[in-house]
Amino acid sequence: MASDYVIVGSGSAGAALAYRLAEAGRSVTIVEAGGSDIGPFIQMPGALSYPMNMARYDWGYESEPEPALNNRRLVVPRGKVLGGSSSVNGMVWVRGHARDFDHWAEQGAAGWSWADIAPYYRRMEHWHGPGASDWRGDDGPMHIRRARQWNPLMHAFVEAGRQAGYPVTEDYNGAQQEGFGAFDMSVHKGRRWSTANAYLRPALKTGRVTIVKGLARRVVIENGRATGVEVATRGGVQVIGAAREVVLSASSINTPKLLMLSGIGPAAHLAGHGIAQVADRPGVGQNLQDHLEVYVQYAAQKPITLYRYWNLPGKALIGAQWLFTRTGHGASNQFESCGFIRSAAGIDYPDIQFHFLPIAVRYDGKAAAEGHGFQIHTGPMRSRSRGAVTLRSARPEDPPEIRFNYMSHDDDWTTFRAVLRLTREIATQPALAEHVKHEIQPGDALQSDDALDGFIRDHAESAFHPCGTARMGAADDPMAVVDPELRVIGVAGLRVADSSVFPRVTNGNTNAPSILVGEKAADHMLGRDPLPRDGRAPWIHPDWRQAQR
Repeated sequence: MASDYVIVGSGSAGAALAYRLAEAGRSVTIVEAGGSDIGPFIQMPGALSYPMNMARYDWGYESEPEPALNNRRLVVPRGKVLGGSSSVNGMVWVRGHARDFDHWAEQGAAGWSWADIAPYYRRMEHWHGPGASDWRGDDGPMHIRRARQWNPLMHAFVEAGRQAGYPVTEDYNGAQQEGFGAFDMSVHKGRRWSTANAYLRPALKTGRVTIVKGLARRVVIENGRATGVEVATRGGVQVIGAAREVVLSASSINTPKLLMLSGIGPAAHLAGHGIAQVADRPGVGQNLQDHLEVYVQYAAQKPITLYRYWNLPGKALIGAQWLFTRTGHGASNQFESCGFIRSAAGIDYPDIQFHFLPIAVRYDGKAAAEGHGFQIHTGPMRSRSRGAVTLRSARPEDPPEIRFNYMSHDDDWTTFRAVLRLTREIATQPALAEHVKHEIQPGDALQSDDALDGFIRDHAESAFHPCGTARMGAADDPMAVVDPELRVIGVAGLRVADSSVFPRVTNGNTNAPSILVGEKAADHMLGRDPLPRDGRAPWIHPDWRQAQR
């Protein structure tokens, strides 16, 4: 018997969508290629560098050689596990700036302006921050806590931002994003609060949600309507029927791949792989974008960094404390201080983000630099470069080809150089300078534009925020893939609900906006009126036209 809905992917948007549909009495089947998320590598926040580098939990994708980055192939982690990428991400909680969503609406995503989506953020959040805030939710499934900023360096970074002339913001997810402050994280009672914990498990308890483990091969489309999903399971290939609709929530990499395997995409590309065309949508797989970042690293004057635990006994101590008490350093992602600033006067809202980390180490946790140190992850938020996800073959088992075309727009280089110079300026402020022994990378010798460009080519890495490959827009927009109700244009009974639909990447980490898409998709699918709009305007620097800070 067919479920009302079949959702491909149990991740950020898919789990939220399944929960809301089940809550409304609908039956849902979720197709998920990955396995269980139970285990300390996922559930312990401090172990975040492990799951995204484990074949058990990650699709193992990498980009094609990137021409502007010395032809390096960059890793593209995507969660292959219950909870999807919310089970392998860095747990940094950033809604995005209000202007991001206003831009979406201007691009044809009617009903997705900040005033429209702010109430959905409140519906999904249970914020455990200091004091009450009518900008934040207090009874939603997603428990969000404010970082405690346990290390003196975390406070020094925020104070250095203030000394450099930037504001300090009490809540970058509230009225004012611009400035320096404490991060929010999706951590609850010491555990990673993924959508598997927040949404999926409560949804399963309703008895109306079923999970089928297998690889989705294609959407079954009959007479122009999606009727189910063909899935390869251990028992063989089967079709899971959908009485109402099919929803792809398979990530900005796998969703366009599935659309194209199902005959929905650029006609010539489909024909080149022998795939029968169902709908010619040239935007499928296009508009790929991401955040690129570098680590500006410093050797520390004082032995107060996390490097003191960078040994087997130290890691065992943190692990044991977390296992028995769910407290200590294992209960934090360690990204506890942040900053959002503008790179130049004339830019109305932040286009640079900082993540501060009290150790100098690679994201994959495989190399620490020069003993005690700290680093600032930083990069531009609104690159103008665009890439694409395309089919490698017509075989569902084969990974797609992923080309970001990083740094392919001249403006990216100008902004990235500004990023590096502004970061260095912050490190020279008294509050942080007293902790700096020397700059590890880029290193004091690299000062010219050419030298900084070389550093970027050698060291820039993805911040793991790919999106945009099934862009939302007006139904008559030839490059839009879904309309503002997330319905695939040209195919009945089929929607997309994940970060693929973003017209443009949001300002900051993309997990919260991805969940937002699942929350709002549910109301569209259930035929509900949208939540009442919130007409409050966010804080914008009053002198942004003339002043950079």
